[in-house]
Amino acid sequence: QVQLVESGGGLVQPGGSLRLSCVVSGDTFNGQMNWFRQAPEKGRVFVAYISPSGLVTKYATSVKGRFTISRDNAKNTVYLQMNSMRTEDTGIYYCNSGNAWGQGTQVTVSS
Repeated sequence: QVQLVESGGGLVQPGGSLRLSCVVSGDTFNGQMNWFRQAPEKGRVFVAYISPSGLVTKYATSVKGRFTISRDNAKNTVYLQMNSMRTEDTGIYYCNSGNAWGQGTQVTVSS
């Protein structure tokens, strides 16, 4: 059974940066990984994807050029580096692998 634990959320000003981490345990860390986010009173939406090797990445149009997904397979960890953040990036960020989801980490972008 795969378990995902996110961390790194917090409060940041517009234009600032945060790095989220997702530690995977309970299974072999070799799957496709995604980040999703859910804004207040809205549904959960795709943010970024990374392939098992890390060679292929995909992004939502709204974050392309500002966010970077990466992984360290030796540490069973996936990262989401968020730069040039905007108020609309506010939400709960979730790590996902197959049917497994983390508990989420809150990100708030506000001055």
